[in-house]
Amino acid sequence: MSSSLPTTPATSSDTRLTQLTTWLDTLGLVQVESRRPASADASFRRYFRLDVAPALRAKLGATLIAMDAPPERENVPAFIHVQGLLLAAGVSVPAIVAQDVANGFLLLSDLGTTTYLQRLDVDNAPFMYSDAVDALIKFQLTSEAGVLPEYDRAFIERELNLFPEWFVGKHLGVTMTPAQSATLNKVFEAIIANNLAQQQVFMHRDFHSRNLMFMDQGNPGVLDFQDAVFGPVTYDLASLLRDAYVQWDEEIVLDWVVRYWQRAKAVGLPVNPDIDAFYQDFEFMALQRHLKILGIFCRLNYRDGKSAYLGDLPTVIDYVRKTCNRYIALKPLARLLDAFEDKVPQVGYTF
Repeated sequence: MSSSLPTTPATSSDTRLTQLTTWLDTLGLVQVESRRPASADASFRRYFRLDVAPALRAKLGATLIAMDAPPERENVPAFIHVQGLLLAAGVSVPAIVAQDVANGFLLLSDLGTTTYLQRLDVDNAPFMYSDAVDALIKFQLTSEAGVLPEYDRAFIERELNLFPEWFVGKHLGVTMTPAQSATLNKVFEAIIANNLAQQQVFMHRDFHSRNLMFMDQGNPGVLDFQDAVFGPVTYDLASLLRDAYVQWDEEIVLDWVVRYWQRAKAVGLPVNPDIDAFYQDFEFMALQRHLKILGIFCRLNYRDGKSAYLGDLPTVIDYVRKTCNRYIALKPLARLLDAFEDKVPQVGYTF
């Protein structure tokens, strides 16, 4: 759920909206006619904000959020499951006020309208990221195997393969030679080997500035957690600090990584005991995520008609290049990108 994205208006032939409205009406908790878009999403979910019935505002707050998640496309039981895990860990998440799981409808408490992305600046970032790291560590400390799906080799490969399919093939229009494919696969193997060697914890999988809400109490509010898995300990930290939507100077990020590492070690989380090795784990994990993101942003444009994400490609490409140039095992990927871009017409490509 990302409140900074353009919303898709409901149409008059919107049968799901009619269903949702009917369900909300039967609950008697909200003023149905007050419905307005709350945010758009990179998935098939939609969110609407509604005013609470006046008699219930003291108990429920002024507004609630209705989530429309088509059950054939979205996993509402997973949302409910992970919401319970985060709540038990002491993390601020939307409360589930009412649910119709069969039809993919939830009525949730409202965590406000201010995302981290909207509020972050150089002055407040250290405090806001400190709060986010506290929330992350709380969640990680409750980790146990077998509770969430495993982020295994097949999962990581599936994500990495979005890069050659959608970014290289569809966006750049490049057909790789067999030698280029072999080079890319070798880099992928280095990334996968690192990722799989890391200790495993609960992993939000989208822990970044658009999914964290700034709150006066219990900061941050955490959203968009339904895809949580059991995976590498650096993943959510990489998601937070190597954010596709906001970029910080390398030395600042290094300082924040060290601070997380110190706190995580102190409370017994399974981080690499050597800070240099931990930072390398963080970088390899961030690279895996950025290659996936390049594929996803292009897929959102070409398959789903959501072009806004193309504007964030240069930031992600910059992360990829800088990381690849720091490690011998990754440098062949930087050379591949050079080769791909030599073949692409320069007009319209700012990276």
